[in-house]
Amino acid sequence: MAIAMRRPKRKILWLLLAMLAGSGAGRLGYAPGSLSESIVATGSARAAPAEKRWETAAPGRVESSSREIRISSAVLATIAEVLVGMNDTVAAGDLLVRLDDREALARLALAEAQVEDSRRARDDTAQPSAEQVKAADEVSASERAVAAARAALDRVVAARRAGTASEADVADARSAWARAQERLDQQRVRLQKLKAGPDAPLPSRTEAALAVARAQWTIAQEALEKTRIRAPIAGTVLQVQAKIGEIASPSSPEPLVVLGDRSLLRVRAEVDERDIGKVAIGQRAVVRADAFPGRDFEGRVSAIAPIVGAGRIGQRGPQKSNDVEVMEALIDLADGGLLVIGLRVDVFFRPEKFDR
Repeated sequence: MAIAMRRPKRKILWLLLAMLAGSGAGRLGYAPGSLSESIVATGSARAAPAEKRWETAAPGRVESSSREIRISSAVLATIAEVLVGMNDTVAAGDLLVRLDDREALARLALAEAQVEDSRRARDDTAQPSAEQVKAADEVSASERAVAAARAALDRVVAARRAGTASEADVADARSAWARAQERLDQQRVRLQKLKAGPDAPLPSRTEAALAVARAQWTIAQEALEKTRIRAPIAGTVLQVQAKIGEIASPSSPEPLVVLGDRSLLRVRAEVDERDIGKVAIGQRAVVRADAFPGRDFEGRVSAIAPIVGAGRIGQRGPQKSNDVEVMEALIDLADGGLLVIGLRVDVFFRPEKFDR
């Protein structure tokens, strides 16, 4: 009798477990026929709504239009000053990090002294009124003016970040630097024309010595500039790894600053090689992220890679011979302001007709 009583209870237990499993699957979004419209991108499957049909879907990652620009040092030196922080907006050429420049400044001062000494020696023996000589002097003076204007701009930008200067001050300093650079370019062109003329005189010994001194000044100025880590483009500071007192090295695996242009966000999607015929330039797509449930980000396919290769999004360990290869597609977002660079997302491509 005891055995007969246990069997119905066991049957009831299995029925309860089956009901719980079925209700749990419903909550997770699994339903017959829904897996064909879902995509596994980050270790969990998310089903597309049943009322929409998609041409195909692919995992992707958010990036800026410039991608991440990892800025490192070209020389081995101690970090003396970090002038930016995360989320700061910078213009192309803005100073981000200053390395120890004491030796570079000393060499530049020595080169300036040698230029002045050579110029005085030249003036004592040559005719400074000669057109080519005057043009060379103007170029040399303009080179110093450009360097001074650049240094002044760096100081004003730093003061703006510290709250002691205004945007108007920065604009004025930037305009002054641009005018100095334009004037230098014009004078260099004029000097080159004079040197290339049929009646161009050969330089005297003192003029040649002055030219050597000016070249040494240029080398010293370039060495000083290598202690200035600048923004190559206008954008937003995404990461700052530089710390005052640390040694910056060209061989360091970690960049000093990571920069990106957030004015236009896009998604780099990896389309399964079996679905590459379902994606075309101009095709509309919907981007979804776990971080923003229920929110769709509209976009269009702007570029398609002409090559198929191994996927990198979510890849774990070395690739196997039977791994599916993918084709990269770029989707420009109409409004991706809420998305974060590097975020993993799912991309659903709308079924539309295109000229393939």
